[in-house]
Amino acid sequence: MQASAADRTRQFRRLLWQAGFFALFVLAPVFNVFRYDLTAGHAWLLGMPWRLGLDAFLAGKMGALEAGLNILLRLFLPILVAGGGLMYIAWRWGRVYCGWLCPHFSAVETINGLMRRASGKQSIWDGQPLPPRNPDGSPRPVHPLWWAPTIAFAVIFAFLWAVVLLTYLLPPAEVYGRLWHLDPTRNQTLFLSVATGVLTLEFLFARHLFCRFGCAVGLFQSLAWMSNRGAMVIGYARPRAADCAACYDAGGPGYAACEGVCPMRLRPRTPKHKMFACTQCAQCVQACGTVQQAHGKVSLLKWVDKDAARSNEAQVSLTGNRD
Repeated sequence: MQASAADRTRQFRRLLWQAGFFALFVLAPVFNVFRYDLTAGHAWLLGMPWRLGLDAFLAGKMGALEAGLNILLRLFLPILVAGGGLMYIAWRWGRVYCGWLCPHFSAVETINGLMRRASGKQSIWDGQPLPPRNPDGSPRPVHPLWWAPTIAFAVIFAFLWAVVLLTYLLPPAEVYGRLWHLDPTRNQTLFLSVATGVLTLEFLFARHLFCRFGCAVGLFQSLAWMSNRGAMVIGYARPRAADCAACYDAGGPGYAACEGVCPMRLRPRTPKHKMFACTQCAQCVQACGTVQQAHGKVSLLKWVDKDAARSNEAQVSLTGNRD
């Protein structure tokens, strides 16, 4: 049984948002949308040089009060506005940036899928492999030959990330030009080698750990989300808990489709405080809906907020059978 059209549309839309933001992440330095140029000694923002005016202060052409005002308006204020906006979004809707935009999380999901094909698990640290079938009943083949593309993707993606990060610090034309001619400087070679190695290890062995605890952007989003009891969350229709037996029938004892597809390896039916790293990707909603659709019912999982999210029995609004 295939997922509903609404679920497929949601995931396709999420994929487009991820692809678009990844393109922005790569191209932003190229078009000077945002970067800090170590060579020029100033930032670029929306194609224009962005300076704090400290050179004029050091040259005696600007007073301390004006220099301090420049730092406040051109450095701290933009940071506070951007950070405050992100925290408000997280406070109200959770880690939607992570699940719908973050270029790192798109790599996490891709490697999860490749590693699942290679080992039957989303991570080498998982104790047990996933069942051999997908939520729609189709087979989930596993073959060790998939380790080759898994490792290759991690290395290539890590190198791409290293190159892009370098373009946020040095003129992109210089970085890409030297790479094209295979003539990077010694410092560039060192940066690219170390960054590629570290990112490769992180992608293969610690990507979930980084997302949960190592990424400051993700961590502060989670803290903001947890502070709001009425924030959007995945609600579980507890009165219909018996319908979870459909998953056990499909995948075997203890199998839950929602847990099998979660890219953060969480258990979506548990309370919010145990879903600290939820990225609001809604893949669990789609998986549950796919299983339940075979029995003429709707998903036991659904986004809820406000009063529904505050209640331990928030899921009473998630009623049973399809019309």
